[in-house]
Amino acid sequence: MAMMSVTLRSIPDTDATIGWSGEHSVVVDRPAGKAGGSGLGFNGGELLGLAIGGCFCNDLHYVAHDMGLRIEALAVDVNIEFDGQPLIATAATIDVRVKPADAGADVDALIARAQAISTISNSLSRGLPVRVTAPR
Repeated sequence: MAMMSVTLRSIPDTDATIGWSGEHSVVVDRPAGKAGGSGLGFNGGELLGLAIGGCFCNDLHYVAHDMGLRIEALAVDVNIEFDGQPLIATAATIDVRVKPADAGADVDALIARAQAISTISNSLSRGLPVRVTAPR
């Protein structure tokens, strides 16, 4: 079993948070004027969309590599629907446009294989359990 960890800590003199894993970081905040937010970074819904889309982009590259294809250009747009109280994500759509270097490449097979192995999309689709603890 593989494991990955991220760390988040408050940013002094703001109500924002910085998150990191290894050498990479991202600022998390609410929109300016919402619950003390300053709009300094992404909100949770945006990060969810980036996780879904970013993972899918990586999967497209992994699969293309395995298929011996080179992606010349890639465009991925993620739309997430939210509903309810509390507000929850109820659906996500990934729109994918791939321009392969070889015009004869099987882009449909590439996308289908990427969808089949996509860690984040598959985890969410199967109902990832989330447990919250408060160690003292």
